[in-house]
Amino acid sequence: MQSLKLSKLQVTNFRNLEKEVIQFGPGINCILGENGNGKTNILEAVHVLITRKSFRKNSSFPQFLSIDGDIPEIYFSSVFDGPEGSPFSFTGKWDSDRHEWYCDGRPTRKKPEVAVLFINPFDSYSFHNTASMRRTWFDQHIGVLNPEYKKVLNKYNTALRFRNALLSKKPSHFLEQIKAMDPELAKYSKILTDSRKAFLLEIQSYCSGAFKEIFSEEHLLEIQLDSKVSGWSESQIYDLLQSNLQKDTLIGHTRYGVHKDDYTLLFDGLNSFDFCSLGQQKMSYLSLLFAYIELFRYKFLSFPIVLIDDVSGELDKLRWSRLINYLEHSHFQVLITTANEKFKEELEKIDGAKRIYVDSGSVSIQ
Repeated sequence: MQSLKLSKLQVTNFRNLEKEVIQFGPGINCILGENGNGKTNILEAVHVLITRKSFRKNSSFPQFLSIDGDIPEIYFSSVFDGPEGSPFSFTGKWDSDRHEWYCDGRPTRKKPEVAVLFINPFDSYSFHNTASMRRTWFDQHIGVLNPEYKKVLNKYNTALRFRNALLSKKPSHFLEQIKAMDPELAKYSKILTDSRKAFLLEIQSYCSGAFKEIFSEEHLLEIQLDSKVSGWSESQIYDLLQSNLQKDTLIGHTRYGVHKDDYTLLFDGLNSFDFCSLGQQKMSYLSLLFAYIELFRYKFLSFPIVLIDDVSGELDKLRWSRLINYLEHSHFQVLITTANEKFKEELEKIDGAKRIYVDSGSVSIQ
């Protein structure tokens, strides 16, 4: 991936945003305004431009489309700056049936060769409280760094759905079919478990350092994989699947597999969910995210574009001041929103930051 930075964006008929060219700086871009005026919509437009999907759940073309649009089409126009400062345009047209994309005026099916990382103000709570959120987070982020992991995960999920369909419908000879396919499921399980452990070892070396660099506090952050089959061979995993087969048949689905594994974030050796305040949980989660950014840079020699939707909640003034100081000295492009007046005042002090003000979807830049 390239170390690209977004310099210009114009969207038409996207949510409440006006058809105005938004110019971004290569460093910190502070998106300011009252709640409900469209700050997060700018972040979403950037995310859709790069990934062709939203970071909001259950959002697709009908939700993106402005209610005031004259025609049911959304247009994207953007300019990216490459590592050598060479700009290129990336444009697109999206309607209910299809979307078309162009790079420097030439049709393309490829997405821009840049990663994007979205940081949501509510994700820390979900991460600490919901096992499925943790699994999804790690699956997505491991998949970005390791494309083979994503392929194997897709194969595992396909095999698992087929196994569960057999257990549920119980067609003739279904037990023989399951016994025949379980070696493949065991193989995928082994690969996924080993990849997860390898990722945790890699990111572990960055977590505590990120915490100290951002919040100027010495704490040990660790992440553990909670898995029954950690360190097991394929044959051992196969034997586990077979030993559970009778009960799986009774209840009609696979009771255990690596899709049920979980992760524990430890704060000085203690489970952060049980022993940390909401502020400490958010600090730990943010440190994990920024540790991932450093690991991404190590893997790809580039940075993602980082989108931060108001994260000042649960952090006191000292802590978010340190976060701002960290962002100010970072080397990646940041688009950060806030409606918090005190947080806004600190952001506006950043030397060289681009200040983007949003009022009812209309954008002005200072």
